[in-house]
Amino acid sequence: QVQLVESGGGLVQDGGSLRLSCAASGRTFSNYHMGWFRQAPGKERDIVAAITWGGSSVYYADSVKGRFTISRDNAKNTVYLQMNSLKPEDTAVYYCAARPIGASGRYYDRGRYDYWGQGTQVTVSS
Repeated sequence: QVQLVESGGGLVQDGGSLRLSCAASGRTFSNYHMGWFRQAPGKERDIVAAITWGGSSVYYADSVKGRFTISRDNAKNTVYLQMNSLKPEDTAVYYCAARPIGASGRYYDRGRYDYWGQGTQVTVSS
């Protein structure tokens, strides 16, 4: 298995920026695709961005395209989410998750994201 710990959340003003980090331990980090998801109170957990094991492909939800950037550093066992031009609508708990590279389906599908961090709160004030 792999353990995931998110950090970097906080309170930011409308239009501000934050960078989230997710540190992984356990099995070899490069054996997993990685994703960022978010969940607001009363809402379902939705995908924000995903990245393949080698970083060659990325996916973004339409709501964050052009504002968020996902990246990974396999040497540091860490995945990042750079969030710029933040809006109040981005307020949520953000989770990182890991998907084994051998699992069926697309890397940006929710299915087979088997390992989850505890989440980090992002609050954007208007």
